[in-house]
Amino acid sequence: MEIALTLLIGLLGGIAVGTQGPIAGAMAQRVGGAASSLIVHLGGAVLSGLLVLARGGEQLSRWRTLPPYMLFAGAFGVVLYLTLAYTIPRLGATGAVVLIIVGQLLSGMVIDHFALFGVDQRPIDLNRLGAVVLLVGGGYLMVR
Repeated sequence: MEIALTLLIGLLGGIAVGTQGPIAGAMAQRVGGAASSLIVHLGGAVLSGLLVLARGGEQLSRWRTLPPYMLFAGAFGVVLYLTLAYTIPRLGATGAVVLIIVGQLLSGMVIDHFALFGVDQRPIDLNRLGAVVLLVGGGYLMVR
């Protein structure tokens, strides 16, 4: 049951990213890429704040113990939004999302291989390299 729940949550996250991208792209065309990123991140900050309050603060008071790189992880969200603002009008929602997914999988594979950020090590092997070839090929077919 736990595996099914994990898969469902992962799919919901993918649906959220796939839906958020076109919305962000449309918003960027109306107000600009950086402005749409600010609006989206403010909305996310409000929701995150409400969730933290509902969860009794979690361990928010320990934020000072985090390494500096963790404090700037939100910058990746800005990169994502500027990427969407540029790619969606040129490639459409599907092409933009495919490129983002391929990029996520490639970075995830490198992070796994070198056990970065405290994840368990999963070395790059022939199966994973074959999967990358298939993903890149699928991405190419989607955007051409």
